[in-house]
Amino acid sequence: MTRLHGTKDFWIGALRAEGPTFGATVAEAPLDIRVPSCPEWTMTDLVHHLGSVYARARGIVSRGSTERADPLTVPPGLPTGPAAVEWWRQEFDQLMAVLDGVDPEAPAWNYAPQPKKAGFWHRRMAQETAVHRWDAQMAAAAGEPIETKLAADGVDEVLDTHLPAGRRASDQPFHGVVHLVATDAGQEWYLRLRGAGIALLDTDTILDSDDHHARAQISGTASDLLLALWGRLGFDALDVAGDAGLLEGLRVG
Repeated sequence: MTRLHGTKDFWIGALRAEGPTFGATVAEAPLDIRVPSCPEWTMTDLVHHLGSVYARARGIVSRGSTERADPLTVPPGLPTGPAAVEWWRQEFDQLMAVLDGVDPEAPAWNYAPQPKKAGFWHRRMAQETAVHRWDAQMAAAAGEPIETKLAADGVDEVLDTHLPAGRRASDQPFHGVVHLVATDAGQEWYLRLRGAGIALLDTDTILDSDDHHARAQISGTASDLLLALWGRLGFDALDVAGDAGLLEGLRVG
């Protein structure tokens, strides 16, 4: 099936929707409550994390260099209480100004086996914000699924970016073919797990003679697939057939 391809306008549009929703959620919720999907964090920790992610991405894009960037850190002494939300809003606004103004083809470092271009960060920030918006809403008992096209692009990102970059949650080797189906997006993915490696198979060019028989299949909405890949949902919340143990080889952290 034909796979969606995101654009700068698509990801900026997603950020304009997801960012304010995150901000409204954390502004209305007690900031000391735990975030069930990130059990080591309070809502304040989630705010600090996302704002720090924005600051790092903004710095990488603004630098215009493909040289490796420093790892993400959350600086000490960040504001708490309502001031933390206001700090986050400032970081979000600054990120939007930088991403809106940069050519996605401009040079910018990233950690993936992909061209080192700014467009990586348009996508990454849209996906980061969407998943953490879901985290915040779940903590506030008001979770809404991720929009279908954005979620399908997020599944793409896990498979073409995070897993090839070695960001698998488990360090165990996995071997076999997995078939993912986003029932509401008209999209499917075949991928071959081969130890520490992974190969995303092009479903537009797979021939009937190709040996792509899935040993595991998982299907559900694009949002549920994405959230399961990020460890927010259990795979048992989706429709699974075959060797379910292979699915742990798809989780990223």
